[in-house]
Amino acid sequence: MGNYPVIILDFETTGLSPNYGDRAIEIGAVLIENNMITDRFQSLMNPGFRISSFIESYTGISNDMVQAAPSCEEVMEGFADFIGDYPLVAHNASFDRKFLDSEFEFIGKSRNSEMACSMLSARRVYPDAPNHKLGTLVRYCEIYTNGLFHRALADAEMTGNLWVAMIDEIKGTFGINHVSFELMQKLSRISKAKAPAFLEKVAGKQC
Repeated sequence: MGNYPVIILDFETTGLSPNYGDRAIEIGAVLIENNMITDRFQSLMNPGFRISSFIESYTGISNDMVQAAPSCEEVMEGFADFIGDYPLVAHNASFDRKFLDSEFEFIGKSRNSEMACSMLSARRVYPDAPNHKLGTLVRYCEIYTNGLFHRALADAEMTGNLWVAMIDEIKGTFGINHVSFELMQKLSRISKAKAPAFLEKVAGKQC
């Protein structure tokens, strides 16, 4: 994977957008170094109001669980320390970025880290996958899972393993020795049709 560390994160939330007053109810994250998960961060969070029965059934996180949890603000203080300035990755990063930035705003912090989207990268690396939802890609790439989905740490671990698998795929298929975070960001921004030519060009420059 290269030696650069990266943090993979996943939020479970009360709804789709902080613009509508939604808050985070769980954060899960893993630190990946040298192809391995070397550290983890997980906590439920109390948003200060009741969560809907839909979210309870979707995530498996109950009102009793969040009421017993520390506040969003307390958890995010700890999470800010955990992520430092590491590059960040999330599956469907536009969703998690909104909540990360919003929750940081509540505690007077801002995100210093660059962020990449594993879903957008996967569309370029695995164009033949049936779709690019996390669960589908986990099965498509035969990534180990404990069967839990929509819990933050489990999803972060699966996304982390997917990130490593994508980098290995790029290295193996295109002969690229060092797959940088910047390369993964660029890859996610170009069209699927142009992705192979882009990676072949990068491989040529590294020879």
